[in-house]
This record gives sequence, C-alpha cells and structure tokens, in this order.
Amino acid sequence: MMSASDNKTIYVDNNATTKVAPEVLEAMYPFLTEFYGNPSSVHTFGGQVAAHIEDARAKVAALLGAKPHEILFTSCGTESDSSAIYSALYQCPNKKKIVVSKVEHPAILNLGQELERRGYKVETVPVDSKGRLDMERLEEMVDDKTAVVSVMWANNETGNIYPVEQIAEIAEKHGALFHTDAVQVVGKILIDMADSQIDMFSLSGHKLHAPKGVGALYIRRGTRFRPFLAGGHQERNRRAGTENVPGIVALGKAAELANDNIDFENREVRELRDTLEARLTDVIPVTRVNGDVDNRLPNTSNISFEFIEGESILMLLDRLGVCASSGSACTTGSLEPSHVLRAMGVPYTAAHGAIRFSFSRYNTMEDVDLICSELPAIVKRLRDISPFWKG
Repeated sequence: MMSASDNKTIYVDNNATTKVAPEVLEAMYPFLTEFYGNPSSVHTFGGQVAAHIEDARAKVAALLGAKPHEILFTSCGTESDSSAIYSALYQCPNKKKIVVSKVEHPAILNLGQELERRGYKVETVPVDSKGRLDMERLEEMVDDKTAVVSVMWANNETGNIYPVEQIAEIAEKHGALFHTDAVQVVGKILIDMADSQIDMFSLSGHKLHAPKGVGALYIRRGTRFRPFLAGGHQERNRRAGTENVPGIVALGKAAELANDNIDFENREVRELRDTLEARLTDVIPVTRVNGDVDNRLPNTSNISFEFIEGESILMLLDRLGVCASSGSACTTGSLEPSHVLRAMGVPYTAAHGAIRFSFSRYNTMEDVDLICSELPAIVKRLRDISPFWKG
C-alpha cells in the first residue's frame, strides 16, 4: 500500500467544497490590494468598485439565464436559504405550513426545526429507495395553508436531481412560494430561469471554484422579498452590510468559467464518475450505488461497501492522500448514518459503509486509477476484521 508521502492529494470531495480556480484568485486579488475602497463611497476611488460588483452580477445572471437585478449577493448558501424562507413566511403571515423533503441539507432541515419551535408546521416529503421524491404525497401536502415549499434542486449526497419546475407549479397553484437550494447544481447542469416558475434559489461560491464566504440568492422578478439583514442600503435595500467585493468578483469569475465548462462537466467529469463506479462494483463484491443512477449530477457517486464502517474507509484513504466523504460535510462527526440514506431505506449495513466521491474538472483519470487500485484492498482488509462480514 502506498503512503501519503508517495502520493499527491487526490481530492474527490467537491460537493463539500472546491478548489479556488487560479483565474478566480487572479480576478479577486486586485480587490484585496489595490482596489480596496468601499463601493458605497461618494469618492471615485471607492465608487469605481461598484461597477465591478455589477459586472459580477451580470456574469452570475448569465450562468443562470436570469436578469442581473434578480441576483442578490449573500455570504453563503445557508444565508441564502434562510433569507428566502423567512421572506416567504413574512409575505404570508396567515399561513403556518412549510413543506420540505426528507433529504434536504441541514441548512433547511435545522431551520425547519427552529421554525417548528416558533409554531410553524413543517411537513417532510418522503422518498423511495432510489431517493426519488414521492410527488403524489407532495401534492397532497401542499395546500392553501402552505406559505413556502423548499426542495433542493439536487441532493448533495446522492446527486439525485429533483423536478423543481414541476414542484414550483404545484406551489404556485396553491398560492405558496417555492424556493430551491441549488448549491449543488450551479455550474454542473444547464440552468435557464427565463421562463421558470421558481421564485427563489440559493447558490454558494465555494461549490463552483470561488472562495468560501460568498453566495447568492436568485429572486424572480415580481417576487416580494423581505430583507433578512436590516441596516444599510446595499444590494438595492435587500441585504444590508458592506459588500464582500473580492468574494463577489470571484463569484462572478467562477460563474463565467462555469459557463464555459458546462459541456466538460457533463462529458469528461461524468466519464470519471462512471469509470470509478464500473471498476469498483466489478471487483469489490457486495457493493451498491445509492441514488437514482439515471437522473443525477454528472460528478457525484455514492457507493456502499457493505458490512464495514465508512469512516474506517475514509481514514485509510486519507493515508493515501485521497479525500472523499461519507456524506454532507455539515454533518461530519455524527456516528449516525446519513439521514438521506436512512430516508431511502438503505439498510444500516450498507448505509454505514457509504462513501461519496464527488469530482470536479480538476480531477483526472489518473485519480480514478489510483482509487480503483487501492480501495479493493482497503475494503478486504476491513471486511476481514468485521464481525458482520460472512464472505
């Protein structure tokens, strides 16, 4: 077995965060050094920075097929999620129901728990064994008492893509607003908001090769919005606080690069994912690919190696310099298996041994080769000492 000193870092945890693209770093650097003025200043030195914010807004809008005025810059996906949900509830003070899915990110599920303590009713839509939403149940749940429906565009653990446009239509039919946490899809699949019924969706810069600490919220034209942060007049009075100019410029550049690389993501990155799955499931017995393999993100693979602990696999991979995960980075440290896999009814013997591999355009087939050459021995080693393995 190779040691970490023999091997470069192989990063296949891109759904947790991504490498900052060199072009993005180059674009933001002047705003950390030379152009450090406050964009709200009257003087030219500060005021000139505002034009770069608007240029970034236009680039993000172009990636989404949206209009620049529909883009609100935030600090992260979580802030965008909370801003959307709280705004929707403010607009519908007499409606106390919120509908979400059972496989949402903790940014939504934990917010729902907080709102339940405040008297709201949160209903969760179940999924089937492939993680697909029960759309009949969703339609039953959404009614005239519903203030907002929030369902992620794609799942961060399995990569499953959900029918958000159909859900938006259901919400609209009952006078509810629809929000989607879209942090995993932006830059990975084509998005065109021109004729969409989606009211709001969240994105996060560090999921598409921008730095951490910057995100955005799309707010469809005509959608009423209540600011989450009160204070100054920034972002057209929709989000108070001095703008994170370097981060916003970086997000704009990352969006521009993502636009240029959509085809690459869906061709070359998909090939990496598919090759990994085919090779591992061919040589390692009793494995399963979790999720809807026919309708998922091109970069994401969730594989269960049954009868062993995923955390042990990750520790041994880490010694080789391979960075993967057992689920959402926001729930790392929990000894419980993924709430997503539990909602899908994946047996505990498989859920505990689930590993998520998530690729980016910076990965190569050599990365796949190394993982596929080393992981079978790791699994065999762990199964040989597992009291549950009968192979």
